[in-house]
Amino acid sequence: MTEKIYRYESRGVSAGKEDVHNAIKKLSKGLFPNAFCKILPDLVGGKPDYCNVMHADTAGTKTALAYLYWKETGDLSVWPGIIQDALVMNLDDMACVGITDNIVISSTIGRNKHKIPGEVIAALINGTNTFIQKMASLGIKLDLAGGETADVGDIVRTLDVGFTTFARCKRDDVLVNNIQAGNVIVGFASFGQASYENQENSGIGSNGLTSARHDVLSKYYARQYPEVFDHAMPEELIFSGSKLLSDTVTNGNTTVGQLLLSPTRTYLPLIKNILNEYREGIHGIIHCTGGGQTKVLHFVDKLHIVKNNLFETPEVFKLIQNESGTDWGEMYRVFNMGHRLEIYTDKKYAADLIKYAADFNIDAQIIGKVESSKIKSLTISNHTGDWHYHS
Repeated sequence: MTEKIYRYESRGVSAGKEDVHNAIKKLSKGLFPNAFCKILPDLVGGKPDYCNVMHADTAGTKTALAYLYWKETGDLSVWPGIIQDALVMNLDDMACVGITDNIVISSTIGRNKHKIPGEVIAALINGTNTFIQKMASLGIKLDLAGGETADVGDIVRTLDVGFTTFARCKRDDVLVNNIQAGNVIVGFASFGQASYENQENSGIGSNGLTSARHDVLSKYYARQYPEVFDHAMPEELIFSGSKLLSDTVTNGNTTVGQLLLSPTRTYLPLIKNILNEYREGIHGIIHCTGGGQTKVLHFVDKLHIVKNNLFETPEVFKLIQNESGTDWGEMYRVFNMGHRLEIYTDKKYAADLIKYAADFNIDAQIIGKVESSKIKSLTISNHTGDWHYHS
C-alpha cells in the first residue's frame, strides 16, 4: 500500500467512498439517474409533472476542529460556521439539479453532554436562524421544520451536526447532467470574499478535514484533547503536523485555525441567477465535494475531462500539502483545491457566467474542456504535474 493511501485509509476516511458506492449500486437512482441528487416522484403531492428531492449531509469532522478552537479560545462564534458548513453541503448539492429556493430544512445534532454545554447548542440554533435570514435577504426562501438534538455521549465523543433538506419542483425544471464533448468548464472560486460573505474565505469547504486537521496540527492537541480523535489510528498519523491553531500564516493577519475553519461558501445566489438566464445552455453542474476535483467522473461516460487552467492553489491547501507531504495528485482527489463549483456549458456562454460571478465578487474562469474518449477519464495539468484519474 502506498504511503498516501496508507495515511488516508488508516485514518478511517476515503475520498472516493468506494464502500458506500458499492453498497448503494443496486438501489434505484431515481427518475433521472444522471442528476446530481436523487430525484423522486411527487410522493408529497401526487402530481405526475412534479417531483421531490430530499437530501442529507453533515459538517463532517470539521466539528472536531471547531471543538478544538472553541476549547482553546472560548470563542462561540465558530459554531455558526459549522451550521453553515452542514447546510451548504446539502443546499449546494440541491442547486446542482436546479433547486435554489423554497427548501425545507431540519437539523440533527448529536452531542456528548459532558463536553458540549447548552451555550454551544444555543450558538448552533441561533446560527441556523442567522443563515436563514441571510439567504432571505438574497431572495432565497428556507423554512426550518425543527430538528432533533440528542444526548448520545456513548457514540459521539464531542458533537455531530447535520441537516436534512427537502424540496418539491416541476420535473421539467430539474437540471440533469448531460455533459458533452466540446463543452468548456467554468470554475467558480471557493476562496476570496463573495459580496454576501462577512469575511475572507480560505476555500477549505467541508471535505478532507480529518486529514487536514491531523496533517497540519501539532501533537499538543492529542495530549490536551483525547476526545477529538480515533484512538485506533496509528500513532504516527495522530496530529502529526507542526502548527498550532493560533499560529499565523504568511499574510500575518490570519491564523491556521481561521484558515481551516473558514465556513463553506454557498453558491446558491449565483446559481439561482445563472439558471434564471441560462438554464438551456447549462449541460452540467458539479459540486466538487467528496472526491474533490474528480467528482465529475460519477456523471460522465466515454468522455475525457481536461482541467488545464485551474486557479492558483489557495494558501490553505498549500499549507496542508507542505505539512503532510501528500502528492498533488492525491490533493486534487481529496480537496476542492480552489474551486468547489463547476459548470459545463458551450463556450459562447462562458463569458456571461464569469460576469455573473463577478457581480457577486466571486472569481471565475474557464478551467478546462471536455473531449470525446473511449473511456471516462480526467486529466489535471499544471505546474504540479500531469495527474490522470479513471473511475
